[in-house]
Amino acid sequence: MQKITPYLWFNGRAEEAMNFYVSVFEDAVVVNVNRIGDNIVTGSFRLFGQEFMVLDGGPMFSFSPAISFFVNCATQEEVDKLWTRLVDGGEEQSCGWLTDKFGLSWQIIPSALGKMMNSNDASAAHRVMQAMLKMKKIIISDLEAAYAG
Repeated sequence: MQKITPYLWFNGRAEEAMNFYVSVFEDAVVVNVNRIGDNIVTGSFRLFGQEFMVLDGGPMFSFSPAISFFVNCATQEEVDKLWTRLVDGGEEQSCGWLTDKFGLSWQIIPSALGKMMNSNDASAAHRVMQAMLKMKKIIISDLEAAYAG
């Protein structure tokens, strides 16, 4: 087991959530499921080598955007695919953020955004920031147009 593992609390939907996340990401697998009778108690899954644990703990706690998962995407195709899958049943937020159907927050961000924002051209970086602030899902071609001026 890795030294630090995110531990996610669900209300009756931990197994559904694990199976959903494993279906969304290519390099993903359910590692284990611990049950009492027919009910899952805990489990774990792995996304791109990062292990996550789940607990079907009941309604006492829920997720908040104070914790989110940042996904660095190489292409617009990857942004589009992940955005579409993760937002289904959830809610679009601003600036590449979304909340999935379980209430978990994700940031689906193309690596191109960071490159443009860290440009030595402060004016271009500012235009990119202004363009990004108007977006929900990040569109790389719109960022590139803003960068070019």
